[in-house]
Amino acid sequence: MVRVAIVCKPLKEELTRLLPELIGWLRQRGYEPLLDEESGKYTAEAPVVERSELPASAPGLVIVLGGDGTLLSVARIFAAAGTPILSVNLGHLGFLTEVRLGDLYETLEGWCTNCFEVDERAMLHAELWRQGRLDSSHEALNDVVISKGDIARMGDFAVELDGKRVADFRADGVIVSTPTGSTAYTLAANGPILTPDVDAMVVTPICPHLLTLRPIVVRGDASLTVRVVGIPTTALLTVDGQQAVELERGDEVRCRRSIHTVKLIRLSEGSFFEALRSKLSWGER
Repeated sequence: MVRVAIVCKPLKEELTRLLPELIGWLRQRGYEPLLDEESGKYTAEAPVVERSELPASAPGLVIVLGGDGTLLSVARIFAAAGTPILSVNLGHLGFLTEVRLGDLYETLEGWCTNCFEVDERAMLHAELWRQGRLDSSHEALNDVVISKGDIARMGDFAVELDGKRVADFRADGVIVSTPTGSTAYTLAANGPILTPDVDAMVVTPICPHLLTLRPIVVRGDASLTVRVVGIPTTALLTVDGQQAVELERGDEVRCRRSIHTVKLIRLSEGSFFEALRSKLSWGER
């Protein structure tokens, strides 16, 4: 029996009705639903598994009921497993979670009958090196951010591409993003918009002190290093805006394309620019 994992955003009242209905729909078609801890707060009609342990259950599909933040969390957890994800928008913007709640069962029917599109998204692999040793490693669907702490003073950063110096500058920080992440924090920092299929990474300074410093787009197979040269008090490495590690002076964050990808289920191949127009009002007059 094929398992289907269900992961939910917290504090969504509609899940009290939706989850039992979805569980019944899946069981009628011979699937075994598994719930994460948040889903288990709304119903006791299916087994509950800790979210981080769900990949070990080898589900054939993950259904995300929530917003982009929930999807980002699930993408990192299932990165190595390669499990396809059907993400349903219960959040506010829902740029990544494009499937509407009203299209949930139609999209599921498409998955059951192998009539669906897979939108495969590149991920970013980041390693924190401290005093010449690997301290931690991270996977990101959107971006990794190296930034100064909460005090209103800039930090000093250095960027290298494939071992060669790119720039040394003062700024609030640096964003390294995937094409998917180009419409997230990078966009807010005046970075370029990349279509998801572009094989590239974007390096965007955050509020740099020099007017001449601009975002750059580099090859997808490049090796990027951001070094913390000086910090006023504290600095942070933030992954997808959800995981944070405190940095020290001299730390290096080495970024490259991940060996893993995220597979998003779509009923049909929608237009990236349709999402830009409807979600971000891009190109409207």
